[in-house]
Amino acid sequence: MDETEFWELVDTSREAAEGDPDEQADLLVERLLGLDPDSVLDFARHFEARYNRAYTWDLWGAAWILLDGASDDAFDFFRCWLIGQGRDVYEHAVHDPDQLAELLPDFDDEVDGDGEELGYAADEAYEQLTGVVAPELGIPAAPPEPTGTPIDFENQKVLEERFPRLWERFAD
Repeated sequence: MDETEFWELVDTSREAAEGDPDEQADLLVERLLGLDPDSVLDFARHFEARYNRAYTWDLWGAAWILLDGASDDAFDFFRCWLIGQGRDVYEHAVHDPDQLAELLPDFDDEVDGDGEELGYAADEAYEQLTGVVAPELGIPAAPPEPTGTPIDFENQKVLEERFPRLWERFAD
């Protein structure tokens, strides 16, 4: 599976789920079940590489504003959700998280921002296809700390200066 096929699966499942991340995860599992186990592992590698790439202080700061706070777990689930938004949103957000203010016209922190189940879709499909747990993916692990310059999430002035568009639109 190449990168284009990966993003096509993400996009078509999101569109069919009408943006509901849990429904998107279910649809993604269904679609992955139509592939061979090696293709499912390829999908998992693409997903995990993007998940690790999104482990940045700046994205965590954006998640903090969007979700009105973001614990370690909430940020993990946010990164899964971000991948689920598709290539365009993901790439723009990784490059400049403040762009999420324009890229997310209908963000609702009660529904959006939590894609935990998306993170398990490939594992679930692989296990259903093979009857065994997915093996190690053989890709580099995420760094122990987010990349970039750390942010004091409790300092509203810092967040407002670093993410002016997100702050203006989403800060309480």
